[in-house]
Amino acid sequence: MPARPARILVVAAHPDDELLGCGATVARRAAEGARVWSLILGEGVTSRQGLSAARKKAELKKLRSDAQRANKIAGVEKLILRDFPDNQFDSMPRLKLVQAVEAVVAQFKPDTVYTHSGGDLNIDHQLALEAVKTACRPLPGSSVRSVLSFEIPSATEWRFDAAAGFSPNAFVDVSNFLERKIAALSAYGGEMRSFPHPRSEKYIRALAYVRGGQSGLAAAEAFSVVRTVEA
Repeated sequence: MPARPARILVVAAHPDDELLGCGATVARRAAEGARVWSLILGEGVTSRQGLSAARKKAELKKLRSDAQRANKIAGVEKLILRDFPDNQFDSMPRLKLVQAVEAVVAQFKPDTVYTHSGGDLNIDHQLALEAVKTACRPLPGSSVRSVLSFEIPSATEWRFDAAAGFSPNAFVDVSNFLERKIAALSAYGGEMRSFPHPRSEKYIRALAYVRGGQSGLAAAEAFSVVRTVEA
């Protein structure tokens, strides 16, 4: 009987986080035959100031459409979009976040989960990680063998707190998939910025080269292992 394809779940707080954090890794794993789902918890718009209700509604619709297109480019099999309030995860019961992750884990039964770093400046990122750690705790029979956290340009490096900083200890060679990540992120036209903003193509390329140099590769995405279990 053929081996079951690897199943990877990406849990992100906002649209574009899933690709900023591990878009090239997702593209590589999908090309290798893995099944990849993305769960985006937050709607990503309503915290923006100066927008009318009608404008926010229009931008939210566009962002969700962009997310579908971007994830398809990256090779994601299924994108699940929730609508928790943007930058307000700390204003709602933690249980709702946990249950949202639990529902997808129960349905998909992933082997590996990628999510945010607990050292990020953004509160939604921090709470997404906590929800994943709770939903994916290593109970007997759990499908999840590994949980890894990724870095998000414009959130991870802006914490400026050495004690809470991102310290990668796992790297994925994405030399042949960096262009796919850039192409997928380009579908998020409204989220990307011009250099020297961290959410710019030039910065994202530079970060991949830095992580590559750090790990002896031409280009890499970096992760911190939250936990891993070998059977």
